[in-house]
Amino acid sequence: MSWLKQSATDTQITHGARLWLYVVAVLVMVWLVIPTLLVIPMSFSASQYLEFPPREWSVRWYKSYFNSTSWMQATVTSLKAGVLTALLATPLATMAAYGLHVSRLRHANLLLMLLLTPMVVPVILIGIGVFYAYVKLKLVNSMLGLVLAHSMLAIPVVMLVVASALKSFDLDQELVARSLGASRLKAFWLVTLPQIKFSVVTGAVLAFLTSFDEIIVSLFVSGGDNSTLTRNMFNALRDQVDPTIAAISTLIVLATTVLLVITQYVGRSK
Repeated sequence: MSWLKQSATDTQITHGARLWLYVVAVLVMVWLVIPTLLVIPMSFSASQYLEFPPREWSVRWYKSYFNSTSWMQATVTSLKAGVLTALLATPLATMAAYGLHVSRLRHANLLLMLLLTPMVVPVILIGIGVFYAYVKLKLVNSMLGLVLAHSMLAIPVVMLVVASALKSFDLDQELVARSLGASRLKAFWLVTLPQIKFSVVTGAVLAFLTSFDEIIVSLFVSGGDNSTLTRNMFNALRDQVDPTIAAISTLIVLATTVLLVITQYVGRSK
């Protein structure tokens, strides 16, 4: 425990002095993680109902998930929507973040706030508005409508990540390339993008996860052959307590964690 008592200068704080902060951080982390950790053992229960701790262990609910046509179809729909959302939202959000970053408009900050409103407005209101618009456009229960709605929610997330990277980027490098004859597009593609690509990739991953985990808007605009996995999970939990939900939740947590870890690892290795 000598590290707690290490001497410090006038401008340094010892680990011992910050011990209370570490304790608070651990307590908050435990509070956030416990609900997720409880789901994992529940998914291996042999009971027909959700129970913790399980009295008997089994993988029957994982088998039920993988052997179910409806669950597999919903999973494929969510994966398709997530990938298409990432492919649509990432370039649009990157262009918007870049445009606002280099813009000399007086009201650029106001435009940024406007583009970030989907993160502020209650999602239920967005879902209602999108539903009524889709009814007239005949996009309800369509993959196109689902991707457009999810992209609306994902674009602000990607914008924040890319905008943060652009703030630490030296724009003079791009100006040098343009002074040597490169167009703005070519200078961005060859100079700026390679230096912020990790943030762009991170934004794409977050866009995919935003779409894959989204439930409220999906309840309004998805259904039939294009019903998402989270929508089916909500309906299963509402209509009957199906332990298959615990198995699916565990797989989602595992896949999300692995995806984020790989993204961070690749980013650090660059």
